[in-house]
Amino acid sequence: MKIKQLYIYPIKSLRAVPLSSAVLTPTGFPYDRRFMLFKIEQDGSGSKQKLMRMTVTFFPSMGLFTQSVDLERGTFIVTYTPPPDTPENVAGPSTLQLLLEPEIDTLEEVDVSLHGSDARAMNMGKEINSWFSTCFGWDVMLVYIPPGRTRKVLGNLSPKNAHEYPQQRAGNAGQKSWFSTFTNYVPTSLQSTGPQLEDEGLTFADCAPYLVVTEESVRDVSRRLPDGGMADVTKFRPNIVLEGAQAAYEEDYWGAISILPKVGRTLNITLTQNCIRCQSLDIDYTRGIFAKEEKGTMLKKLMRDRRVDMGKKYSPVFGRYGFLGDKEGAPEARGGTVSVGSEVHVSKWNEERTKFCTYHSRGGVRSLTSLLTVVADWPGLV
Repeated sequence: MKIKQLYIYPIKSLRAVPLSSAVLTPTGFPYDRRFMLFKIEQDGSGSKQKLMRMTVTFFPSMGLFTQSVDLERGTFIVTYTPPPDTPENVAGPSTLQLLLEPEIDTLEEVDVSLHGSDARAMNMGKEINSWFSTCFGWDVMLVYIPPGRTRKVLGNLSPKNAHEYPQQRAGNAGQKSWFSTFTNYVPTSLQSTGPQLEDEGLTFADCAPYLVVTEESVRDVSRRLPDGGMADVTKFRPNIVLEGAQAAYEEDYWGAISILPKVGRTLNITLTQNCIRCQSLDIDYTRGIFAKEEKGTMLKKLMRDRRVDMGKKYSPVFGRYGFLGDKEGAPEARGGTVSVGSEVHVSKWNEERTKFCTYHSRGGVRSLTSLLTVVADWPGLV
């Protein structure tokens, strides 16, 4: 197999930026999802601001924003293009230039959370926020996670926890207590707060630093569309698109891949869990709304035969979440450069599909109530 495409998303949920090469790091490709937009709302008293996370699933107009990067200058440009039916008296396309690594000394710190995983981010300031607020039509805040800060990896996504669920499930026989039976279906990391793996952490990526998909699976989705339409791979939000798999969806069983750069040592990505899909697949990026008629049924079409993860059996699966690691799955603090055209092979196969598990691990689990609590806004659940 080979790498066909590489993508980053400097601002989470805005359109993809293609790259010809990128550096693998423990927290993802450089500049990938370091920024995120939040809608500013007032509490009941009107005296305190509340930040509501903005993702394209809930704010489809985010699809109207494209991004482009200039790595030599260290900048990126966001372009807002109003939908085609916008009244003539409304302003046309507008652009904003930002630094990929802004100076943070004068920026205000702000606490934000995504899927129950908290971050101490930086408010990008009035001028930038005003531009986005004008485009959206409501008050928003753009925040930035600087290098050295990350969010915690939740659920059984971490390589540290990914192996625990099948082992616990296999050891379930003979348990007579319903409570002990239930806890055997949950990673042990849910029952106690373990240490974060060294160099492990997230920016504003949902669940893992990398998302890997295959061209063969994209083609299978395309065959389901009317009039020979081609599925837009960027709607799946991948970082790495591979071509040359023997069959569509064989990646369901991949445990790790090895990438052979044109220069340097072999690089390994541990693939821990499936990517659970949601309604964002049905958005019309040219209009910033959910597509109508047949074009708006991609999620429904995948529901027919891609609900294959028993951890989230009511949602379809497409792609695998990954972490930089060695051949045994241990984390690596250093990576290397991969490019379009780099050779890739599967270095580990799983005997069965993995099982996605979400849980709220903030402060550890202290009661049965918290044991049963899942993150309400987790991808694929809503």
